[in-house]
Amino acid sequence: MINYNVDSDGIATITWDMPGRSMNVLNEASMTAYAGALEEALKDDKVKGIILASGKADFIAGADLEMLLGTDTSDATKLMDQFSQLQKMFRRQETGGKPIVAAINGTALGGGFEICLACHHRIAAANPKAKIGQPEVKIGLLPGGGGTQRIPRLIGVMNAAPILLEGKDLTVDAAKNLGLIHEVVPAGELLAKAKAWLTAPATEQVVPEYAGKGAKAIDGRAVQPWDRKGFKTPGFPGGQVWSPAGVQTFIGGSAMVAGKTNGVYPAPKAILSCVYEGLQLPFDSALRVETRYFVSLLRDPVAKSMIRTLFFGLQEANKLARRPKGVPKQEYKKIGVLGAGLMGAGIATVSVQAGLEIVLVDRDQAAADKGKAHIASELDKLVKRGRLTQEKRDQALGRVTATPDFGALKGCQLVIEAVFENREVKAEATKKAEAVLAAEAVFASNTSTLPITGLAEASARPENFIGLHFFSPVEKMPLVEIIVGKKTSSETLARSMDFVQKIRKTPIVVNDSRGFFTSRVCGAFISEGHRLLKEGVPAAMIENCARQAGMPVGPLALNDEVAIDLSWKIMDQTRRDAAAAGEKYEASGTEDMLELMVKKLERFGRKNGKGFYEYPADGKKRLWPELAEHFPADPKLLYGEGEEKRAKETEIRKRLLYVQAVDTARCLEANVLTNPQDGDVGSIMGLGFAPQTGGAISLIDQVGVKAFVAECDAFAKKYGPQFEVPKLLRDMAAKGQSFYGNYHPAKAA
Repeated sequence: MINYNVDSDGIATITWDMPGRSMNVLNEASMTAYAGALEEALKDDKVKGIILASGKADFIAGADLEMLLGTDTSDATKLMDQFSQLQKMFRRQETGGKPIVAAINGTALGGGFEICLACHHRIAAANPKAKIGQPEVKIGLLPGGGGTQRIPRLIGVMNAAPILLEGKDLTVDAAKNLGLIHEVVPAGELLAKAKAWLTAPATEQVVPEYAGKGAKAIDGRAVQPWDRKGFKTPGFPGGQVWSPAGVQTFIGGSAMVAGKTNGVYPAPKAILSCVYEGLQLPFDSALRVETRYFVSLLRDPVAKSMIRTLFFGLQEANKLARRPKGVPKQEYKKIGVLGAGLMGAGIATVSVQAGLEIVLVDRDQAAADKGKAHIASELDKLVKRGRLTQEKRDQALGRVTATPDFGALKGCQLVIEAVFENREVKAEATKKAEAVLAAEAVFASNTSTLPITGLAEASARPENFIGLHFFSPVEKMPLVEIIVGKKTSSETLARSMDFVQKIRKTPIVVNDSRGFFTSRVCGAFISEGHRLLKEGVPAAMIENCARQAGMPVGPLALNDEVAIDLSWKIMDQTRRDAAAAGEKYEASGTEDMLELMVKKLERFGRKNGKGFYEYPADGKKRLWPELAEHFPADPKLLYGEGEEKRAKETEIRKRLLYVQAVDTARCLEANVLTNPQDGDVGSIMGLGFAPQTGGAISLIDQVGVKAFVAECDAFAKKYGPQFEVPKLLRDMAAKGQSFYGNYHPAKAA
């Protein structure tokens, strides 16, 4: 686990190499072993200096999140003692009196970089794939090994802000330019350069601040900047956070955090407070402040929910944990895309970026060429950002065939249909494509709502027919919802998952139903926005409450993006399908609003520049001023203030989240979703559902199933059946159950 070696020159090398793991992590076992090796080196008079190295391809990935997720957080005092040990170990490392070099061969993140920060010198291999940073904020935590205190003291608060508050990763060169790494050297010279630094003659002797009066001077290389007398934090006059420049920095930082998080993420606020308080204190006291904030966040359900979904849930999805066993992996070379509009062109773009040959088919050459032009434009953006060379761009575009000829699909291993959302149009496209495809080729529909089983009726090979629901814009949205029809084979599912992995998207697998999972939950969110507007809630209040609840945009803005006329077409198609099947159409109560916006006012959304918002060419979008004429606002909500209005805002925020959570639970009960984790991953990655909750199902657990059911019952009585909870939740409430309980990733896998 931790290899220890001392050479003839008195240089000790401590190498992290945890068995059975692809990457080193900080956990109880590894830290205990490391602390023992460190102490041995510090106490050995023969040892003149220490190198920290890794036996893996990367350095250290950070803390073991399984350990954090499994931590009992009930006793805050015990937690303070537990996590103070890490601080003490790192502090012993940097105050032990011997110079220590971090030989960073690859990625060093979180605690893995914090151990480097507690070294006196940091040398990194010139590895373009290596990432340096503190990503803890992305999972609801802050760096708990001194990162909030060492980084600002090294590079100043302004330079530290993106690293700590946004979890921004750095290349080794960027880290060197900032001053977080001292040297970047060829990989083959890493250990030799580390040893050369240690064996060079000491240039100064200093008495460190922590040593106290009467202490002997030691090698200046073994003393951190903050342990030297007279140290000042860079960036502020006199190094004082209470200086005018310091005050302005933190005022601006607070405003930025509030603006970006809407107050729903506790971690960025805690980080900012931790930095501000810590920089006013002696270093050891500052570390105790950090530990206190870390423990506070760890005890908050937000962190555990985010870790569970945004780390373990995503990890499982990306590793294809739900892929059928025993099916050989499909290696893709050539795929077809039917429909060269924004969605089809987007699918083609991410596919060609993955190295695939693409056949892009549309009704005529002009339409197909327009789709190829979109691909070219997206590739040009990557060239401009330095993420793609001109040569690679040209090669990628050369792999795209744009044509109206279905015959060009011959040899495609997969064809994705992204044509008009009409059953007849899709059926025609299916038949034309299958006429030239090999018998084993997969045919996928990108429909957002139409049941896959019904669409597969047009197929001669329904076992090869599946749904691949992409999200717009395809180039940016990470999720693909894979929909399994009644006749879809396990081989087709496995091969479809292979494709999604190939194009570096995250898959979730759902069973067939109208709207599947994401579209119906998205529709529930939009419809609740419509209901609120009809109730007299001002449009701006609806949108602001949605963002304050953690949603990226409000329901009205979202409806504009997906297209209001598409919402109307889906509603109309659903109504007609119900009539054809002799079934009762379940009205949402917003049909009249859609009729008004689409049929009478011709406001289709962003696509025609007219929706709930206006889209002026010379400025930012703004709510349509005449909206209030058609949907008058309640004056008490429009002009009122005080407790009544604040209570209403709280209620609106809950309604917008709860209506999505209820529908997600219905999907679980109906076996559209087969497990809670896919519901959480899908709701966040596909819908932007408030990430601080851990997802729509995790929200129910955070509130408590019993309390959630009670609140929904009250909402149902007051606002309608959209809040009626499924039997699943009512039974769980009666039994005192939760979805995740004492969840542990090792048990869930």
